[in-house]
Amino acid sequence: MHIVIMGCGRVGSALAQTLEEQGHTVAVIDQDPTAFRRLGSAFGGRRVTGVGFDQDTLREAGIEDAGAFAAVSSGDNSNIIAARVARETFGIENVAARIYDPRRAEVYQRLGIPTVATVRWTADQMLRRLLPSGAEPLWRDPTGGVQLAEVHTSPAWVGHRISRLQDQTGVRVAFLTRLGEAILPSSQTVLQEGDLVHVMMRTEEIDRVEAAFAKGPDEEGGH
Repeated sequence: MHIVIMGCGRVGSALAQTLEEQGHTVAVIDQDPTAFRRLGSAFGGRRVTGVGFDQDTLREAGIEDAGAFAAVSSGDNSNIIAARVARETFGIENVAARIYDPRRAEVYQRLGIPTVATVRWTADQMLRRLLPSGAEPLWRDPTGGVQLAEVHTSPAWVGHRISRLQDQTGVRVAFLTRLGEAILPSSQTVLQEGDLVHVMMRTEEIDRVEAAFAKGPDEEGGH
């Protein structure tokens, strides 16, 4: 896939290098030509100097052949404008914009523009480390009715299968973080000490789910 990235800061350059390593072709747009130094000499993609929401600049970056567009410059407005141009003018379906203001991010999310709210994401990451007993959401659907969250799990669950945890608590385990690596569990996967459990659940059921995770398994192993 060809991917166009607007912004060659730390995020944009790291994203470009990772995507290229995965076999994609990449074009990076930035107003400052010196920013491309972050890409390093090994980067084989296009370096396009210009404004990322300018249609001619986007065409130079190959937007008409692109399968995805990422707007990760330092400006919220520029990122949103560029994301909308990529989607609405050039028909790119896979579009994402980085937004510093979390209130704006929620608004744009409802408009159908996937956003990553940098400040909110960083704050949530810190909260999950400082307050491990809380279910801080990793993701919410645009309606707010369903969310993905890391839920503190009682040590009593260690040694039990994911299937039992799901049956008893009524949630779907989306993934585990084990020794710093994300894994997709099967129903036969057994929880180990130190596992971080990430679940999909209805927002209204957070309190009930937290209580069930904190309680540990029922002796009879029922629902």
